[in-house]
Amino acid sequence: MSDQSLNRIALRKMMSSKSSVFSLFIIAICLLCSFFSYLFIPDKTPYANQMYLELATLPPMSKALFLQIPNDNYIDESWVEYFFVGKKSNYTKIPITNYDVIDNNIIYTSLSTNIKKKYNGKYKIVEQTFWFGTDRFGRDLLSRIIYGVRVSIAVGLIAVIISLIIGISLGLIAGFYRGRVDDIIMWFVNVIWSIPTLLMVIAITLALGKGFWQVFVAVGLTMWVEVARIVRGQVMAIRELEYVEASKVLAYSPFRIITKHILPNVIGPVIVISAANFAAAILIEAGLSFLGIGAQPPIPSWGSIIKDHYSYIIMDKAYLAIIPGIAIMLLVLSFMTIGNSLRDAFDVRD
Repeated sequence: MSDQSLNRIALRKMMSSKSSVFSLFIIAICLLCSFFSYLFIPDKTPYANQMYLELATLPPMSKALFLQIPNDNYIDESWVEYFFVGKKSNYTKIPITNYDVIDNNIIYTSLSTNIKKKYNGKYKIVEQTFWFGTDRFGRDLLSRIIYGVRVSIAVGLIAVIISLIIGISLGLIAGFYRGRVDDIIMWFVNVIWSIPTLLMVIAITLALGKGFWQVFVAVGLTMWVEVARIVRGQVMAIRELEYVEASKVLAYSPFRIITKHILPNVIGPVIVISAANFAAAILIEAGLSFLGIGAQPPIPSWGSIIKDHYSYIIMDKAYLAIIPGIAIMLLVLSFMTIGNSLRDAFDVRD
């Protein structure tokens, strides 16, 4: 039976698990939200950062009334910019408690001053529901949670890609050539392996500077070690098989043997470790943001949301820290479940 047939059987076996199906559903929803964040979030301003200090720490399912007044200068932004970072609002929204319309004039009571004011001009009264409530700055928590999915997915994806590029390359070279090349690479791997992951990430982040892209690089540069060790072990076993020996007898180049005959047969274990690394990257990013050296404000990150509100846990506003914590837990658990299911599916001993 070919390797492709075995892989298809393994994937069908993995899909048969109910927990795996649920995990795939969670991951699919998170991917959809990460790519099309601004189609779902109520706050469509850049980084979902619209503040209403008068509405700070509203409980979930709260509703607020706004007087919406168009700005004098209309801002027209490209759809590309809107897709990635949102757009500045062309309206000024004033939270109000009540209003009356008299002779085309609106008399409203501002929530911040509790004083009645009159306005004569174009306006619109809108009501907004804050499904997850608002944070301590009056920002819509649901919008920031959904945008935080983009940060977690992006960090996990880029970090895994970086770790795969470095880990697979070094693992293939070390396992195939053996000898002194293997000794040098494994010495370097063991040195990196001996340093605590979080400590190394913090050191790299401080060296590169705080920021969104620096987190990608920092996390990716610390996760390639496991990939390299696994790939090296697989290559050392595969290089002794008959078809690899036949390729050497036929005078195929080492590059062709590695890419055409060895690499396709190590993809299974690499996929498994990638799922685990994806979950680890999400946790590391959340930890860095909690410590203040991850994604910087105003970019919303689940870790930074918890950092801003962890003191509310002992108050009646614990949901401000619990909701992003549950989001992290669900996404990490989903990737770990998929990784475990893939490991069981690719296990030929079953």
